[in-house]
Amino acid sequence: MATLGVALTLAALFLLTQTVQKSDDFDRLQDVILAINLAGGVLLLALLIGNLARLLREYRTNVPGAKLKARIVGMFVGLAVLPLLVVFYFSTEFINRGIDSWFNVQVEEGLDNALTLSRASLELQKRRNLEATQVVAQRLSLADDRQVVFELSMLRRESGARDMTLYGNNNTVLARSSDGTTASLPKPLREEVVLQMQQGRPFVSLESLAEGHVEIRTAVVFTHRAGRMQEARVVQGYFPVADRLAEMINSVERSYQEYQQLVFFREDLKDLLTLTLAFVLLLSLLAAIYGAFVLSRRLVAPIQDLVAGTRAVAAGDFDTRLPTPTRDEIGFLISSFNDMTQRLATARREASLSQALVEAERTNLEVILARLSTGVLALEADLTIRNANQASGSILGVDLENRSGEALSEVAKGHALLQQFVDVARIHLDSGETEWREQIVLRGEVGRRVLTCACTALPGDEDHAAGYVVVFDDITGLLQAQRDAAWGEVARRLAHEIKNPLTPIQLSAERMRRKYLKSMSEEDAQILDRATHTIVQQVEAMKEMVNAFSDYARAPDMDISLFDLDKLAHEIVDLYRTQENEVRIVLTSDPTMPMIEADMGRVRQILHNLIRNAVEALENMPDGRIDVHVSAGEIDNVDVVQLKVEDNGPGFQTGSVSQIFDPYVTTKPKGTGLGLAIVKKLVEEHVGSIRARNREEGGAMISVRLPLNEAARELIIAKAPGRAETRRENA
Repeated sequence: MATLGVALTLAALFLLTQTVQKSDDFDRLQDVILAINLAGGVLLLALLIGNLARLLREYRTNVPGAKLKARIVGMFVGLAVLPLLVVFYFSTEFINRGIDSWFNVQVEEGLDNALTLSRASLELQKRRNLEATQVVAQRLSLADDRQVVFELSMLRRESGARDMTLYGNNNTVLARSSDGTTASLPKPLREEVVLQMQQGRPFVSLESLAEGHVEIRTAVVFTHRAGRMQEARVVQGYFPVADRLAEMINSVERSYQEYQQLVFFREDLKDLLTLTLAFVLLLSLLAAIYGAFVLSRRLVAPIQDLVAGTRAVAAGDFDTRLPTPTRDEIGFLISSFNDMTQRLATARREASLSQALVEAERTNLEVILARLSTGVLALEADLTIRNANQASGSILGVDLENRSGEALSEVAKGHALLQQFVDVARIHLDSGETEWREQIVLRGEVGRRVLTCACTALPGDEDHAAGYVVVFDDITGLLQAQRDAAWGEVARRLAHEIKNPLTPIQLSAERMRRKYLKSMSEEDAQILDRATHTIVQQVEAMKEMVNAFSDYARAPDMDISLFDLDKLAHEIVDLYRTQENEVRIVLTSDPTMPMIEADMGRVRQILHNLIRNAVEALENMPDGRIDVHVSAGEIDNVDVVQLKVEDNGPGFQTGSVSQIFDPYVTTKPKGTGLGLAIVKKLVEEHVGSIRARNREEGGAMISVRLPLNEAARELIIAKAPGRAETRRENA
């Protein structure tokens, strides 16, 4: 803005010099000059107000260098005002007296006389040319028409005309003579000439030509007598005016006009020049004051930098470097300051190098802990969380990684798994055991988790007091895999040992019935009938149990194919709807869902077992309802299908939800406890997941998620390598 204000001031001075040199531009430029001066003044005044306000604010807040800056500005303003006032006074006197000296009586009289003389000289030449034209008209009035062209040429040369034309009736050109300087055709007489000719008066006028040349045009009407006929004719002539005379006449008239303009604008010009000079003075004063602010800032800036640098060093910033403005005493002081801060920074870097190495080792340890699947929890002596890795939060179901500094007991509120973990840890720590190992079982809403925990004392350092570090791992999946393997082995042996004698027992009972039933008394026959019937019925029940053992213990021989899960679900649900039971089965599915790549026989068995379990749970219950949901979606960027079976029955017994998929765990009187265990095994063979819970409105819900295709199965295995190990163990 300062540059713009100075530029406007210079533009105003330039336009002012233009008005002095060319008075014609005075009236046109005076408003522009005033507007430019006002704009420049407003800009500079705004800058000065802003700088002054900032200086006052710094002065009141005791900013370093503010008082020195105020003194420098005051001195500069005092030095600038007095010379400018002196210059303004003498400039106005010079302008007034100089303009007055332009106008005096002698100059004005001389211009009037010169103008009168030039006009008189021109009028004299016009009269002479008109008289010469009248002489030509008299001689042409007696000339024969056959000799008129020759006569006109001779008379033109005698009169000194440049061009002469003879016109007859109706403005008809009868003859023309020219000195050859123009090649244009003769033109008809103009209206003003014709009007004067009709009145019988001669015509004379001054004509302006190109490039400042002038000429005199004359026209005379006369009567031509040719025998008895009389005809009115007009002769028109063009007489050149000497270039020197024309130039002098134009110069005198132009000077006279300019002089009259100056006389007219005399007082206004003096007022404008005075006003413009006042504006220029004001702008110069404002520019000088603004320059004082700028210069004071530059002078005080090194001192302010030095004060700021000193405060920064006092605050511990030893990397502060100040630019060296000059090589004077202040520059020497700033150089010494920079040397001091450089030495302090070097000393601090050496002192912090060892600390950086320690921090690097600590960072490496944190990276290792973050990648561990084992939970690591560092605690203060009062069980305040010091550090925790991501795995610890995943195992305990709470985000502990970002809860540093919080009490573990407060974080555990509302989280059952973590609360049980805290209770176990507190028992050992309250008894003074700082070194302990234990396998604990945590029970939550989603089931139980078995953890192996190890605690040791954590020595203190200068930043932290002594504490504890607890390392724990979730072995629930491992124990479950071991349990499944053990039950599979039990099932295989039981199926092998039990299946062989079942058929002979059944055949023997049936043979005894056929052989002795008819030959025995009625009372003995009834006893034998009931006994053999019981034997056969129990053998059939044991065969079903043995078949269930076989299904549970068989090796996964997967037959992967592409099939429509929606169609399969409708077939199975329709099968159960046709059976005689009072249970209402509602199927919700999406006909547009994609095809699934899986073992259709195993998926069919999964649906059969889930729906059959729900039907058995609703036995002898009025208004029984089973809802089957089949849908496709994306979970954790993996394409899956979800099977959900819900009923409004009694639900699972409290405390058995976490064990519902274990073999021989059942809540039904006629159940074998292998149905859901087999379903879980079939789901795991497909690298899927299964969950069970009680509904809030009553009843049970079992949800199964299966990967949509082989690519989804591989993605799940990549995200959870333990799935692949389990799959290989089952194989």
